[in-house]
Amino acid sequence: MQCVIIRSLFALNQIVFYVCFSVKSTLFPVFSKSLFAFSYLKGQYSFGLLETRFYDQALKVAMEGLALTPDDAWAVHSVAHVYEMKAEVDKVLNFMDSREKDWQGSDMLASHNYWHWALCFLEGGEYEAALQIYDSQIFKRCKASGAMLDVVDACSMLYRLEMEGVCVKERWRELLQVTQPHTDDHVTLFNDLHFLMVALGADEDGAAQRLLEGLQELAREPGDNQQHQLAKSLGLPMCEAMMEYKQGNFSQAVALLHPLRYRMVDIGGSDAQLFSQLEVWLNLLVSALLCFPRCLLVERDAVRPNSPLTQRLTQKALALHG
Repeated sequence: MQCVIIRSLFALNQIVFYVCFSVKSTLFPVFSKSLFAFSYLKGQYSFGLLETRFYDQALKVAMEGLALTPDDAWAVHSVAHVYEMKAEVDKVLNFMDSREKDWQGSDMLASHNYWHWALCFLEGGEYEAALQIYDSQIFKRCKASGAMLDVVDACSMLYRLEMEGVCVKERWRELLQVTQPHTDDHVTLFNDLHFLMVALGADEDGAAQRLLEGLQELAREPGDNQQHQLAKSLGLPMCEAMMEYKQGNFSQAVALLHPLRYRMVDIGGSDAQLFSQLEVWLNLLVSALLCFPRCLLVERDAVRPNSPLTQRLTQKALALHG
């Protein structure tokens, strides 16, 4: 019975992402506080709140859930999200450290929570700490589980670290062994972009080209698949931009990406995952010899004020463009 309820709550999480406004009024009264799953409902609900930018309420609900069930990895995940989206780096680092023993045993979310922890070290410019979490937790768990959430987290973390100037070269080859069997899957554009990161990072041109050609074929005959329908207008230009950037063709990469900057949400993912993607593109745009990255940095600062990463990118843009 408990497993059925937990699976139902996971399904609810996907719904809450979009319709959290009605959840409290319609579902909370149905659950008795004595029911073992009541605290987990709070963890799920808090995630829906934070994804619709009700950060203070999301934090309150998640903390209520953790007071009842300290090892609820979803509630921990929500708290990490809130602090991360508000660029409260010290708070999230202290929180994740103090709660690690509670969530590290979660079979589904532990690796993802470690990814959030590493992201915050990265945000604060503590690259060695982020790399240590990648080596000791994210990659090991990704390799052991093969779960796609764990895999894409490993991909994006390495790509972000490399964008920040950290040498991760040998790690690309290790991660390629995990991602290469999925080159022809084309389940989601979100996954494909992450697989391409690894192929490019490992200098595996054949895998990169095969992935691109597979997307091109699907774009020609997408059928009823929504992801394949987006391949031509969104997936392919994003992949092509990454390949141009890898070859040092910054202007071409920018020409492909700039028109898509407000459509990236269509590839899917949480706010934190999308921000991770957007930060990759911001790094790319700042590296190009163009001035409009400043406008994008102002936009990012409005959404996530006082972000150390925004400040670093702004300084980089000023140094490059004056």
